[in-house]
Amino acid sequence: MKKSVTTFLKAKKEGNKLALLTAYDYSIAKMIDSCNVDGILVGDSLGMVCLGYRDTLPVRIEDMLHHTKAVARGVEEALVIADMPFMSYHTSIHEAIHNAGRLVQEGNAEAIKLEGGARVLRQIRAIVKAQIPVMGHLGLTPQSVKIFGGFKVQGKNQDAAQMLIDDAKRLEDAGAFSIVLECIPAVLAARITEAVSVPTIGIGAGEHCDGQILVYHDMLGIYPDSRPKHVKVFVDAGALMRQGIKNYVDEVKESTFPTKEHSF
Repeated sequence: MKKSVTTFLKAKKEGNKLALLTAYDYSIAKMIDSCNVDGILVGDSLGMVCLGYRDTLPVRIEDMLHHTKAVARGVEEALVIADMPFMSYHTSIHEAIHNAGRLVQEGNAEAIKLEGGARVLRQIRAIVKAQIPVMGHLGLTPQSVKIFGGFKVQGKNQDAAQMLIDDAKRLEDAGAFSIVLECIPAVLAARITEAVSVPTIGIGAGEHCDGQILVYHDMLGIYPDSRPKHVKVFVDAGALMRQGIKNYVDEVKESTFPTKEHSF
């Protein structure tokens, strides 16, 4: 059955965990979709894992549209969510609605995600009013990495923790159907999860969230630049891929590939 926003809300109500992953192209999206995930996020993390940027800030709306279209073509069951990139919803309500609409109308996304708390409430309300589901994102919001001074755990003191709890409630009130909690203490994530009636999706936020999301490059060990503490490598596909490439190179150089079996 096709997953939807109501699937997420029902899972929270019934105490069922939600499993999400990122995807950025047709082939991987099709593979992930066949594994019973609930949602596939076309994250602006593509700037780092696909385009080689140091952070997500250079990613443009055109990049997100390009990758979202490809992912949507490969998905039949999961909810397809597209990130709104840096500066695509910051300057005006009109621009926020316009860019969210493009991700749905042109990119075939079924929901969008944007980062921030109190400062983006007007954008969320307007986008939801335009009949586009919105996923919120609190904690370590990568588009704010320059303000944070790097990729650092957030909400570690009492004031910062209370602000995140308050922001989560505000996002729910504004109409967000779920909230990503990134790199915050597990005990704080538990408090936020109890404080809101919409599902929380954790990434580096502990086991008490209503669901989890990971960048698929990280959980398969194929992003060589870093391995964050919160990531578990479920299978080291990176090692398998490197060995396969090495075997190919060796056989070509040794003239053992191709053989008659692989020739016309």
